[in-house]
Amino acid sequence: MTKASPRSIRITHWPSGEVIAEGPLGVWGIMPFEGNYYISRKCLKTKSLRSSWVPGLCIYKFLYVWLDLRLPDGTREPFMGWMYWLPNPLLPFIAFRPAVSPASPSLQIEEIEA
Repeated sequence: MTKASPRSIRITHWPSGEVIAEGPLGVWGIMPFEGNYYISRKCLKTKSLRSSWVPGLCIYKFLYVWLDLRLPDGTREPFMGWMYWLPNPLLPFIAFRPAVSPASPSLQIEEIEA
């Protein structure tokens, strides 16, 4: 009997080719929640996601800040993701994790071999 390998994904900013995240799906890797991907620190492959200091508020997930993608060539893509800095304690798997939307036209999300 063969054991199925865990599903892993790679999230890439396709205009620049910058790999944003790569890892297994799940609580300890890249967590899909409400159609978005919350990325654990060990799966984050870039240091280019930086806080824009623009806050946001979700009624039940609480306070977050928007993240910009600042590439080494000096270009900046605003509002590429977000991070909950004051999260709902009932949702610990989103706390302090950068998050991105698969609906972003600048992101390429692909399943990879684990």
